[in-house]
Amino acid sequence: MLNDNVVYRLYNSWWKNIDKTIFLLILFLFSLGLFFSLASTSLIASDKLETNTYFFFFKHLAYILLGIAILIFFSSLNEKNLFRISIFLFFISVVLLLLVPLIGTEVKGAKRWLNLFFLPRFQPIELVKPFTIIFLASILSSEKSIHIYYKYFLSFIAIVPICFLLMIQPDIGQTLIIFLSWITLVFISGISLVVFLTFFIISLSSLIYMVFYISKFDYIKNRIFSFFNPETGTHGAQAAKSIDAISSGGFFGKGIGEGTLKYKGSETHTDFIISVISEEFGVVIIILILIVFLFFIYNIFKKVYLEQNEKIKLVLVGTITIIMCQALIHVGVNIRLFPTTGMTLPFLSYGGSSIIGVSIISGIILNLTKRKIK
Repeated sequence: MLNDNVVYRLYNSWWKNIDKTIFLLILFLFSLGLFFSLASTSLIASDKLETNTYFFFFKHLAYILLGIAILIFFSSLNEKNLFRISIFLFFISVVLLLLVPLIGTEVKGAKRWLNLFFLPRFQPIELVKPFTIIFLASILSSEKSIHIYYKYFLSFIAIVPICFLLMIQPDIGQTLIIFLSWITLVFISGISLVVFLTFFIISLSSLIYMVFYISKFDYIKNRIFSFFNPETGTHGAQAAKSIDAISSGGFFGKGIGEGTLKYKGSETHTDFIISVISEEFGVVIIILILIVFLFFIYNIFKKVYLEQNEKIKLVLVGTITIIMCQALIHVGVNIRLFPTTGMTLPFLSYGGSSIIGVSIISGIILNLTKRKIK
């Protein structure tokens, strides 16, 4: 009975203090992902894998239940423990990322996954992203009397090995997200605009040079060329099929189960989920999904505006930057604004790594936006 009372008090305290609007939006987005997973993968499981029609659905459900447990864990920690555990997990996740080129699993020319006994084909970068934000925010908001530009330099040094490990996988999409998140944190921390623009131009010039003059990064160049000419590669062809599916779905879609894109590619339920949804349910549903994302982001920025603690501000902006960038890249790829990157849509795409990663981010956001007990 005593244990039951303790659990009840902990639950009551957690529920009373979290931002319920943000929490319900997260649950709603996960529920949408589960529904669209059922709609987009049930026939694939039946026809291609010759197995239970609901194979992917139940697997997705298991990932979401695990994700919600992770979300509750991170959101229920006290602030001091959250930062302490996150710094520890940052180094653990970087070690896992370091193991990828050594013992990782290669799929379609990319080595991005580790085969863990409890979670096969897990992408360590999904663990790295949220904890990198906290590590960078800790550096940039440090109260030690060191020059701010030294903090910028230390934060840059922190992301260099991560970006390098991602580029050799290769995974240019996640590299961009890590770099853009760092740029965002540096920008809002008060850096001089002249210094910021100078560094940005140098970085952009360096990236262009690597893509076009270093053979190691030919895969990026090939994707860019196939983006402009879909007939030159499979990635461009997949993107062309994606935009065709969106066009054929029109405003209100063909109807549930009537789409054909999910049969034409192996990653439609992850990298091209927006196109699958649009084909079957219409552009109107996509617009509504984007409005939900915008409302979610707006509610977090309201908290940022009211927050006085610089470190918490940086973490909240950094975590929402990851979600925004990932969603924008995913949608951009699906409507052929960007070359294919293999980027999932947060909350909605199928995949254990993606769900666990966004659950950690959501748990951190809920922790830092909950009502402060005085």
